[in-house]
Amino acid sequence: MDIREIQDLIKFVAKSGVSEVSLETDDFKLTVKTESNSKPKENIVYQVAAEPAPIVIPTVPAAPAPVSAAPAAPAPVAASNTVTIKSPMIGTFYRSSGPDKPLFVNVGDEVSPGKVICIIEAMKLFNEIECDVKGKIVKVLVDDATPVEYDQPLFLVEPA
Repeated sequence: MDIREIQDLIKFVAKSGVSEVSLETDDFKLTVKTESNSKPKENIVYQVAAEPAPIVIPTVPAAPAPVSAAPAAPAPVAASNTVTIKSPMIGTFYRSSGPDKPLFVNVGDEVSPGKVICIIEAMKLFNEIECDVKGKIVKVLVDDATPVEYDQPLFLVEPA
């Protein structure tokens, strides 16, 4: 069983609502558990009152808001000639295998399919994330040791 199959199993368990799944073969034994709430679920009933007629109050037009000099920081946008490598899972993003270890990749590094580019820790498991495109790292979009969401952009790669 490879890392992708384990990731798919974790996703399945999270979505299905089951509390535990065990898988055993000759080579390994894997158990995935989720936390269960011991409190029974409560049914909440909302009662909606009839909506009153709107009250019209004459207002004086407000002065336009002042325009700030600094524009808001734009979200990272991938250039048309780059490929975005996204997170395959929820977890904590790490650029190296340890605090005193070298980074897996830096901006400008050449990568190829199968090269480990980062680690995502999920449920106390350290998952090596491999590159699936050949090219050069253009930008790292996530800071080291920060949480990432499923399908969140991690790297921009200029294909070779």
